[in-house]
Amino acid sequence: MTTADTFSTTWDLARIFPHPESPEFETVFQNYHTRLKAVVASTSQLPPVSTDPAAVTAWRDFMADWSAIRSLATDLDAFIGCHAAADAANRTFQQFEGRLSALHPLQEKIATEAEAAFRDISADELTAFCAAAPDLQELTFFFEECRRNARLRLPRNEELLAADLGVDGIHAWGRLYDRLSGKLRIPVMERGEIIQKSPGQVLFDSPERSVRENLFFAAGKAWDSIGETCADALNHIAGTRLTLYRHLNVDDHLTVPLRRNRMSRGTLESMWSAISERKGMLVRYLEAKARLLGLSQLAWYDIQAPLPQATAPGGPALSWDNACQTVISSFHEFSPELGAFAETTLREGWVESENRSGKRQGGFCTTFPGASESRIFMTFTGSPDSMSTLAHELGHAWHSWVLKEQPLFLQDYPMNLAETASTFAEAVVNNRRLAAAKSSRERLGMLDQMLTDSVSFLMNIHSRFLFEDRFHRERAAGEPGPERLSALMLEAQQEAYAGALDPAGWYPGFWISKLHFYISSLPFYNFPYTFGYLLSLGAAAIGREQGDRFPEMFRQLLIATGNRQAEDAVRDTLGCDLESTDFWNRSLDLIEQRVEEFTELAAELD
Repeated sequence: MTTADTFSTTWDLARIFPHPESPEFETVFQNYHTRLKAVVASTSQLPPVSTDPAAVTAWRDFMADWSAIRSLATDLDAFIGCHAAADAANRTFQQFEGRLSALHPLQEKIATEAEAAFRDISADELTAFCAAAPDLQELTFFFEECRRNARLRLPRNEELLAADLGVDGIHAWGRLYDRLSGKLRIPVMERGEIIQKSPGQVLFDSPERSVRENLFFAAGKAWDSIGETCADALNHIAGTRLTLYRHLNVDDHLTVPLRRNRMSRGTLESMWSAISERKGMLVRYLEAKARLLGLSQLAWYDIQAPLPQATAPGGPALSWDNACQTVISSFHEFSPELGAFAETTLREGWVESENRSGKRQGGFCTTFPGASESRIFMTFTGSPDSMSTLAHELGHAWHSWVLKEQPLFLQDYPMNLAETASTFAEAVVNNRRLAAAKSSRERLGMLDQMLTDSVSFLMNIHSRFLFEDRFHRERAAGEPGPERLSALMLEAQQEAYAGALDPAGWYPGFWISKLHFYISSLPFYNFPYTFGYLLSLGAAAIGREQGDRFPEMFRQLLIATGNRQAEDAVRDTLGCDLESTDFWNRSLDLIEQRVEEFTELAAELD
C-alpha cells in the first residue's frame, strides 16, 4: 500500500492472473491452450478473401476470435515475463516461459494462414473486401500489412515447420542467454567484504575513478566467463535468421528489420549519414568532459562519471519518492493527461523498481491489453539515470494507454516508433530539470547527463549497429569465435566514437553483456533507439513552434504509429520527411546547442 507521499517499489501482478505457482494459474494456462488450438483449427476453414457475404461473415468472426486469443496470449507472455524478470532463478517461471514459447508456433500458424490469404489479392480486391463491413474497414491498414508481411514468409508448410523448430532453436538460444545473464554475479568489494551483485546493480557512475575502473574490470571478467557460450548463442541466433533470409531471397540482413520497423532503407541511411557528419560535436563534448575530470582522454567507464565541478557537496541522495514526484510534475507541465497517467501508474502498483539481487538486468515496459494496463520493470539505484529510466518506461506505458481504445490489431507499433514516446518522456523530465537549474554548476551537470544520453544514442548504438552489420556479413561465411567478435566490436566502437576514447579504454567484450543482441524475436534491436531519440528531439523542436497545439499533435502521432508506415505517420501528423537529412539535422542542431553551452560552462568552471 502507498500513502500520499510514498510510492511502492514493487509491482502488483496478482490482479492480472493467479500466481504462476498456484493450481489456479495452471487452469488458466490450460484454458488458453484449448482456446488457442480452437482458433488455429478455424484457420483451415477460412474461405478465400472476397466480398461474398458468407466469406465476409466468416472473416469477421475469425478476426474477433483471433483478437481475443491474441490479447490473452500477450497477457500471459507479459505476466510470466514479469515474474521471471523479478526472480531470475525461479525454475517454475522459467518452465512457464518455455511452455508458452512452445505454443508460439500455434500463434505463428494463425498469422501465417491469415497473411497467406492476403498475399496474392490485388489492391482493388482488398479495398472491396474491407468496404464490405465497418469492422473490416477499420482494419484496412492491418490487412495491408498482412499482404506486405506475407511476401517475407516462406511457403506455408515451410513457415510452419520453421516456427516449430524455432522453439528449440533460435528462441532457445535467446532463453539460454537470459538464464546465463540472470544467474551471473559480479564480485564487488564493499566495506572490506566481497558482495555478489547482479549486472544491473553495477554502475560506472562513481565519482572515484579507481572504483569505476575496478567495477569495469570485475564486470568484464564475470561476463568473459560466459563468453564462449554467448558466442555460440549469438552465432546460432544470427545463423538461423540468415538461413531463413536465404530461402526468402531477400536483399540482405537489413530487409527484414526494416520491414519490421515499417521504415524505408532511405530513412535509415539518411539518419546514419546525418549522424556521421555531425560526430565532431560529441567529440568536443567528450574532450571537454575529460579535461573536467583531469584526464587526457575518457575511457569507456568514464563516460557516465559525475563531474566534480557539477556536484553540489552534501546534497541529498535522490530517493524513489522524489524521483516519482519529479517525473509526475514534469509530465503535468507538458500535458495534464500524461501527468495524471503517470501518477495512476505509480500509485496503482504498475512499477517494479526495488534494488535487490536476483533480478534480471535492464528495464522494460510490457502491456496487458486484456486489462488495459502496463507493467514497468527496472532497478532504481538513486541516480538521475535511474529517474530517466523511469520516465522512459512510463513513456512506453503512456503510448500503450493512448492506443487502448483502438482495435487490438491497430495497437501494435514498430519498435522505432515505440521508442519515440519513451525518449520524448525522458526529454520532458530532463528539460524541466535543466530549466530549473539554479546555478552554472547545476546546469553543467544536467547538460552532462543529457549529452551522455546523446553519446549513448549516437555513438554507442551506432557501434552496436556497425558491429551487427559486419557480424552478419561474416556469419554468412562461418561462425566467428569470441576473439573475432571482440575484434569486430572494438573496430565498431573506434569508428562510432570517432576515436574519442583512450586507446586502452575500449570495451571489446560489450557483445557479451548487451542483452539486445540476443533477443531472438526481433532482429537488429538497436537502431530503433537512435531513430526514436532523434524523432523525439525533432518533435520537441516542432513543439516549441506549435505551443499549446503540440500535445494533441504528439498524441495523434502516437495513435498513427499503430496504423501507418513510419514515414507516413510522421508526415501526416508533424509534416516532416524522414528520408531527408534535413529532418535529422534539425534534431542534431538541438544537441549541438547543448554541446556549445556545455563547453562554455566547462571552460568557466575548469
